[in-house]
Amino acid sequence: MQLDYRLDLSQKKRHLYDISLQIPAQNKDSLHISLPAWIPGSYMIRDFAKHIVSLSAENAKGESLPLEKLDKQSWRLTCHGQACKLTYQVYAFDTSVRTAYLDDERAFFNGTSVFLRVAELEQLPHALTLNRPDDKPDWQVATGLRRAESTGKYQFGVYLAGNYAELIDCPVEIGTFDKLEFEVCGIPHHLILTGSQYADKDRVAKDLARLCEHHIRLFEPETAKPPFTEYWFLTNILPDGFGGLEHKNSTALLCSPFDFANINRPDEMSEGYQTFLSLASHEYFHAWNVCRIKPKEFIAPDLGHEAYTSQLWAFEGITSYYDDFSLYRTGIIGFEDYLGLLSKTLTRVHRGKGQQKLSVADSSFYSWTRFYQQGEDAINNIVSYYTKGSMLALWLDLTIRAKSAGRHSLDDLMRALWQRFGKKGLGTGEQDFVQLLNRLTGERLDHQFQQLLHQAEALDLSGLLARFGIKQQLKRPKLTDTLVAETACHNPYLGILYKANPLGLEVQVVLEDSPAEQAGINARDVLIALDTVKLDSAKLEKLLSCQPKDEKVKVHLFRNQRLLELDLLPTEAPLSVVELVIEDADQAKTWQTILPPAAESEQ
Repeated sequence: MQLDYRLDLSQKKRHLYDISLQIPAQNKDSLHISLPAWIPGSYMIRDFAKHIVSLSAENAKGESLPLEKLDKQSWRLTCHGQACKLTYQVYAFDTSVRTAYLDDERAFFNGTSVFLRVAELEQLPHALTLNRPDDKPDWQVATGLRRAESTGKYQFGVYLAGNYAELIDCPVEIGTFDKLEFEVCGIPHHLILTGSQYADKDRVAKDLARLCEHHIRLFEPETAKPPFTEYWFLTNILPDGFGGLEHKNSTALLCSPFDFANINRPDEMSEGYQTFLSLASHEYFHAWNVCRIKPKEFIAPDLGHEAYTSQLWAFEGITSYYDDFSLYRTGIIGFEDYLGLLSKTLTRVHRGKGQQKLSVADSSFYSWTRFYQQGEDAINNIVSYYTKGSMLALWLDLTIRAKSAGRHSLDDLMRALWQRFGKKGLGTGEQDFVQLLNRLTGERLDHQFQQLLHQAEALDLSGLLARFGIKQQLKRPKLTDTLVAETACHNPYLGILYKANPLGLEVQVVLEDSPAEQAGINARDVLIALDTVKLDSAKLEKLLSCQPKDEKVKVHLFRNQRLLELDLLPTEAPLSVVELVIEDADQAKTWQTILPPAAESEQ
């Protein structure tokens, strides 16, 4: 017995997937049919069922069967145990990594967006048949789903999953794309690039292989055997694109055409390429940390409702710590470059007051609303479990190293989680992290660690970093980039984040206790003039630098299509940019431990 899905792409110009689901005969009078409301890894109710355009059911004789609506995403199918077929359409026009897309150039979908679940039969094998559109002879298929014997790699045909959970965990990319294949520890890896790009593909494949091997050897230093038989990086390339979503043997990535190594500049490490590698590193690390090592609340989550956990600081924060750190450990960037990346992470937390209002554990718990549905007040009122979580991961790493005299590190904690929980399919609780920390340090750190998790207060790492030869210092931010320190020149501070607007500058965020807040400037205001001079991004800094210190200046803006004039008093910026510098090179080396290098043939 198995469930058979067929997915047709012929209505691609209408962005409609035509899908049929053949349900075998069984012993149930009725079956519960549903579509998930959220996708693992993206903690927000998205109501995928709203994109179902039509849905009907019939038996083997072609006779209509009743489908009773139960709620926004569920139906009761009365079939009296007989084999039957569901036929439905799904509208797909979302270019994100979370849902589904279909047009005349490309098809992409996550199973949570297109595959109806039969609750009573979800543990049966599931099969998916993909047929090539007649007018697209050059289209191919890339997915982590297992291929039937009759289906070759990249071919249309039949793909298999052991159950519904496996079916929806493997996104599918269809179209014309560039393919890069490379082996890591004997395991085939595939980088799929859909869209225009100018990549030095050999260098990208080489750098990705180094990062993948780092993660494999971190979790399995003896066997170097990952928990999958192949891995897929499904990368969609769009202007200004960025994002990623993890799966057990694949990831869906979104980046821009210029986020790759430039073939004409073999020694350049651009910011865009560094960001792409960190993104790929992050999602690959998730193949262990959250896809397999996961909080107990995620072992068998109900995808129809929120699944709350206070542990996302560990699963996203620790992963965020390793995504950049692994770039250094594999030799892709230098240690000072890594400190620069870390400085920006610390600055993102330090520049707002959110960490003094929301603990990292509560930030994890409220991810469904306060993180994934952020308003313009987010920088002032919440803290990210990604960035604050990565700071906590740094605290764990350095604390373990310091208290164990260098014998252990966060690597050992992650390996223990993998062996004790991930491999056994068991979920973690907060106390499991505490117990492992105590064992690795030889001390009882319960109270200190739980305070860091549950208290809404700043995390000061300066003393701990100093033990490893790193000096943390605070600088004032540049007006045009709140993550970068200003020069020695006078650089007045407004306390806003903004973007270009045809009329001037549109305010996106107003920082708490800033000159902009004191002047009455709001988010969504459009600043059009300062000191009666028309504003744009280039002029703002120049105009402010020419204003006398400690004197108010007139600012004109539009709010709700009304012209307002406000008095603005720029001030010196607060010390909110964190800079990390090496103060003792010998001490710093005790933190710069790199994993044992692989054999040259494997690199």
